[in-house]
Amino acid sequence: MANVHRGEIEANIGGVKRRLVLTLGALAELEAAFNSHDLTALAERFGSGRLSARDLVRIIGAGLRGAGEAISDDDVARLSTEGGAAGFVRIASALLAATFGVDDRPLAEAPSA
Repeated sequence: MANVHRGEIEANIGGVKRRLVLTLGALAELEAAFNSHDLTALAERFGSGRLSARDLVRIIGAGLRGAGEAISDDDVARLSTEGGAAGFVRIASALLAATFGVDDRPLAEAPSA
């Protein structure tokens, strides 16, 4: 079960209920992937509400690895979730909100396909 006080969330990805958390190591991974100089820059990038599919793969992959799952971004890219792309947006949004304590409405209100 996810512990929201530690920034954890649960999501059904690939037909499996999984835990995700952006640990300090996972955040460092994202800083490197997005060429961000610090956490503030990373939060601002995510807060823009403009994320590509590749961004979603990186965020969700880092969250899964932060929770201890040995999974590559390529493996994450092959998974599915309820709601398709909009479902992945909701998962990433919830994970970022749990990590940064921000309002997740802009990302969660993605149009449904």
